[in-house]
Amino acid sequence: MLIGTMNHPGRDLLGEIRWIADMGFDFVDLTLEPPMALASRVNLPALQKLLQDTKLKVVGHTAYYLPLCSPFESIRRAAVEELKNCLAVFAQLGARWMNVHPDRQAPMHERSFIIDRNVQSLKELFEAAAGTGVGLMIENLPGSFNTVRQLGQLLEPLPQLGLHLDVGHANLLTEQNTTDDILRAYGARLKHVHLHDNKGGSADLHLPLGAGTMDIRYYVQVLKNFGYDGTITLEVFTPDRHHLAYSRDVLRRMWDEPLTAAFAPRNAVG
Repeated sequence: MLIGTMNHPGRDLLGEIRWIADMGFDFVDLTLEPPMALASRVNLPALQKLLQDTKLKVVGHTAYYLPLCSPFESIRRAAVEELKNCLAVFAQLGARWMNVHPDRQAPMHERSFIIDRNVQSLKELFEAAAGTGVGLMIENLPGSFNTVRQLGQLLEPLPQLGLHLDVGHANLLTEQNTTDDILRAYGARLKHVHLHDNKGGSADLHLPLGAGTMDIRYYVQVLKNFGYDGTITLEVFTPDRHHLAYSRDVLRRMWDEPLTAAFAPRNAVG
């Protein structure tokens, strides 16, 4: 299992890479978005050299607010083009996966419209990704794409689409954390994980591990029980990086614990 974290898109990108490497992370969850990390403005040679020098691997992350289901076709196409720019950068950095956040902003339109537009946009991205070595994965989002049924509306028509599971998101705007159900249905397509803590409800707090009410040890066991041994990003957003270092150590310690004999997945709401 590899532990990484995300660069802050409002800060100098190369500086962000340096501190991530200095903290001993295995990879950077590289988010390409304004104001300081827009794909078209990245100093690619400098970034390639720094990643090579630091030996950091890359997982591709993109902006969560791109209007992929916009009713305005020109705007939807522009969002797809921006993701194609990200895809090109990630391909040159050797990333194997790039995440996409499903869009849900189409006021006064039925959900069927939202799904169809997202699927259309993803199909266009798959065409651009062909031959690049970069796969696409969708991240679960609170409220609209956070249950088996909701995610299945995108995963079923696109069998090549991977799953990016955000365990913290799975704990929001739902009666119970939906991680168990999502993994039962689509665990075979799991490509990447985000981990952070919160207190349920609607607030996406991105707390250090143990600072909220989530049973982090349980979800680490869930991932191990499903045979996952890939990349886990700590999405801990606090000004003090000691919280991130602490979360890294907590995750590593929990991961190294053996699976408990009494482990049994919980029933969640699908």
